[in-house]
Amino acid sequence: MMIPIRCFTCGSLVGDKFSTFETKVKAGEDPAKVLDELGLKRYCCRRMLISSVDVIDQVLPFFGKKGTNY
Repeated sequence: MMIPIRCFTCGSLVGDKFSTFETKVKAGEDPAKVLDELGLKRYCCRRMLISSVDVIDQVLPFFGKKGTNY
């Protein structure tokens, strides 16, 4: 999965916090509480982690075979 290293809006580092966030949320913790524990107070930074989805599975069906026109 491709996680942005920095917040698009404010430039704060968020990429290093994603694995911790994902692990704790999958364990059943409240996402808002986890983001507070990680020190993400700005809504723009919180958005970066909450809205990240693994899009490769959604894109692969539309990828053409090698040698075909797109």
